[in-house]
Amino acid sequence: MIFKTLFLTCWLISQPIHVSMTTIDHVYGTDSLKVFLRMDYGLFLRDYQTIDDDRDLNRLYQYQPFPSDYINNYINTKLFIHIDNKLLTGKLLDMKLNEGEVNFRFLYRSGRKPRKITIVNNILTSLYSDQVNMTLIRMRDFEKGIKLTPEKSEWTFTLK
Repeated sequence: MIFKTLFLTCWLISQPIHVSMTTIDHVYGTDSLKVFLRMDYGLFLRDYQTIDDDRDLNRLYQYQPFPSDYINNYINTKLFIHIDNKLLTGKLLDMKLNEGEVNFRFLYRSGRKPRKITIVNNILTSLYSDQVNMTLIRMRDFEKGIKLTPEKSEWTFTLK
Protein backbone atom coordinates (compact mmCIF):
# COMPACT_ATOMS: atom_id res chain seq x y z
CA MET A 1 0.00 0.00 0.00
CA ILE A 2 2.74 2.48 0.92
CA PHE A 3 4.68 1.45 -2.19
CA LYS A 4 1.70 2.22 -4.45
CA THR A 5 1.18 5.63 -2.86
CA LEU A 6 4.91 6.43 -3.11
CA PHE A 7 4.97 5.26 -6.73
CA LEU A 8 1.95 7.40 -7.66
CA THR A 9 3.45 10.45 -5.94
CA CYS A 10 6.79 10.04 -7.74
CA TRP A 11 5.00 9.49 -11.01
CA LEU A 12 2.95 12.67 -10.52
CA ILE A 13 6.05 14.75 -9.84
CA SER A 14 7.86 13.48 -12.92
CA GLN A 15 5.04 14.03 -15.41
CA PRO A 16 4.95 17.10 -17.70
CA ILE A 17 1.17 16.87 -18.10
CA HIS A 18 -1.64 18.22 -15.93
CA VAL A 19 -2.31 15.85 -13.03
CA SER A 20 -4.55 15.70 -9.97
CA MET A 21 -4.46 13.04 -7.26
CA THR A 22 -7.55 11.61 -5.60
CA THR A 23 -7.69 8.89 -2.95
CA ILE A 24 -10.92 7.24 -1.86
CA ASP A 25 -10.77 5.29 1.40
CA HIS A 26 -13.62 3.34 2.93
CA VAL A 27 -13.43 3.77 6.71
CA TYR A 28 -13.56 0.20 8.01
CA GLY A 29 -16.66 -0.64 10.07
CA THR A 30 -18.48 2.58 9.12
CA ASP A 31 -20.70 3.88 6.36
CA SER A 32 -18.14 6.53 5.39
CA LEU A 33 -15.70 7.25 2.61
CA LYS A 34 -12.90 9.74 3.14
CA VAL A 35 -11.77 11.38 -0.08
CA PHE A 36 -8.50 13.29 -0.44
CA LEU A 37 -7.89 15.55 -3.46
CA ARG A 38 -4.63 17.32 -4.36
CA MET A 39 -4.24 19.79 -7.22
CA ASP A 40 -2.76 23.14 -8.22
CA TYR A 41 -4.70 25.97 -6.52
CA GLY A 42 -4.70 28.27 -9.56
CA LEU A 43 -6.00 25.47 -11.75
CA PHE A 44 -8.68 24.67 -9.17
CA LEU A 45 -9.86 28.30 -9.33
CA ARG A 46 -9.89 28.27 -13.15
CA ASP A 47 -11.80 24.97 -13.15
CA TYR A 48 -14.23 26.36 -10.58
CA GLN A 49 -15.05 29.12 -13.06
CA THR A 50 -16.27 26.45 -15.52
CA ILE A 51 -19.18 25.66 -13.18
CA ASP A 52 -19.74 29.23 -11.93
CA ASP A 53 -18.73 31.66 -14.66
CA ASP A 54 -20.22 34.59 -12.73
CA ARG A 55 -17.15 34.55 -10.47
CA ASP A 56 -14.18 36.70 -11.40
CA LEU A 57 -10.88 34.81 -11.19
CA ASN A 58 -9.12 37.71 -9.43
CA ARG A 59 -11.87 37.82 -6.83
CA LEU A 60 -11.65 34.04 -6.32
CA TYR A 61 -7.93 34.40 -5.52
CA GLN A 62 -8.81 36.88 -2.78
CA TYR A 63 -11.13 34.52 -0.89
CA GLN A 64 -9.23 33.33 2.20
CA PRO A 65 -10.38 30.89 3.32
CA PHE A 66 -12.14 29.78 0.19
CA PRO A 67 -15.88 29.36 0.94
CA SER A 68 -16.73 25.75 1.82
CA ASP A 69 -20.10 25.87 0.02
CA TYR A 70 -18.25 26.74 -3.22
CA ILE A 71 -15.89 23.80 -2.68
CA ASN A 72 -18.78 21.41 -1.95
CA ASN A 73 -20.50 22.62 -5.13
CA TYR A 74 -17.29 22.06 -7.10
CA ILE A 75 -16.62 18.52 -5.85
CA ASN A 76 -20.23 17.42 -6.34
CA THR A 77 -20.11 18.75 -9.92
CA LYS A 78 -16.72 17.28 -10.90
CA LEU A 79 -16.30 14.03 -8.92
CA PHE A 80 -19.10 11.47 -8.95
CA ILE A 81 -18.97 8.45 -6.68
CA HIS A 82 -21.68 5.82 -7.03
CA ILE A 83 -21.88 3.02 -4.47
CA ASP A 84 -24.18 0.18 -5.47
CA ASN A 85 -25.69 2.48 -8.15
CA LYS A 86 -26.45 5.26 -5.64
CA LEU A 87 -24.86 8.69 -6.23
CA LEU A 88 -23.14 9.98 -3.08
CA THR A 89 -22.71 13.62 -2.06
CA GLY A 90 -19.45 14.85 -0.60
CA LYS A 91 -18.97 17.36 2.18
CA LEU A 92 -15.76 19.28 2.82
CA LEU A 93 -13.89 18.37 6.00
CA ASP A 94 -10.94 20.69 5.47
CA MET A 95 -8.80 22.52 2.94
CA LYS A 96 -5.07 23.28 3.15
CA LEU A 97 -3.20 25.60 0.83
CA ASN A 98 0.57 25.08 0.62
CA GLU A 99 2.96 26.61 -1.93
CA GLY A 100 0.39 26.89 -4.72
CA GLU A 101 -1.05 23.44 -4.13
CA VAL A 102 -4.39 22.77 -2.48
CA ASN A 103 -5.38 19.67 -0.51
CA PHE A 104 -9.02 18.92 0.19
CA ARG A 105 -10.51 16.24 2.43
CA PHE A 106 -14.15 15.26 1.95
CA LEU A 107 -16.55 12.90 3.69
CA TYR A 108 -19.08 10.80 1.80
CA ARG A 109 -21.70 8.54 3.36
CA SER A 110 -21.90 5.10 1.76
CA GLY A 111 -23.06 1.66 2.76
CA ARG A 112 -21.14 -0.40 5.31
CA LYS A 113 -20.34 -3.15 2.81
CA PRO A 114 -20.32 -1.69 -0.70
CA ARG A 115 -20.43 -4.25 -3.50
CA LYS A 116 -19.85 -1.98 -6.49
CA ILE A 117 -18.22 1.43 -6.89
CA THR A 118 -18.26 3.66 -9.96
CA ILE A 119 -16.00 6.71 -10.13
CA VAL A 120 -16.40 9.57 -12.62
CA ASN A 121 -13.60 12.12 -12.25
CA ASN A 122 -13.94 15.26 -14.40
CA ILE A 123 -11.57 17.47 -12.41
CA LEU A 124 -9.76 19.89 -14.76
CA THR A 125 -10.88 17.93 -17.83
CA SER A 126 -12.72 20.94 -19.24
CA LEU A 127 -9.44 22.91 -19.15
CA TYR A 128 -6.89 20.42 -20.51
CA SER A 129 -7.11 17.64 -23.06
CA ASP A 130 -4.02 16.02 -21.49
CA GLN A 131 -5.46 16.08 -17.95
CA VAL A 132 -4.78 12.96 -15.88
CA ASN A 133 -6.72 12.31 -12.69
CA MET A 134 -4.86 9.62 -10.78
CA THR A 135 -7.36 7.93 -8.48
CA LEU A 136 -6.57 5.42 -5.74
CA ILE A 137 -9.42 3.39 -4.27
CA ARG A 138 -9.08 1.41 -1.02
CA MET A 139 -12.03 -0.58 0.25
CA ARG A 140 -11.73 -3.55 2.61
CA ASP A 141 -9.15 -5.86 0.99
CA PHE A 142 -9.40 -4.07 -2.37
CA GLU A 143 -6.85 -1.49 -3.51
CA LYS A 144 -6.56 -0.20 -7.06
CA GLY A 145 -4.95 2.82 -8.70
CA ILE A 146 -6.44 4.08 -11.95
CA LYS A 147 -5.66 6.81 -14.45
CA LEU A 148 -8.71 8.76 -15.58
CA THR A 149 -8.55 11.17 -18.53
CA PRO A 150 -10.99 13.32 -20.52
CA GLU A 151 -11.44 10.36 -22.90
CA LYS A 152 -11.83 7.77 -20.10
CA SER A 153 -13.23 9.55 -17.05
CA GLU A 154 -15.28 6.68 -15.60
CA TRP A 155 -14.35 3.36 -14.00
CA THR A 156 -16.47 0.71 -12.27
CA PHE A 157 -15.22 -1.89 -9.78
CA THR A 158 -17.03 -4.89 -8.40
CA LEU A 159 -15.90 -5.56 -4.83
CA LYS A 160 -15.80 -9.04 -3.32
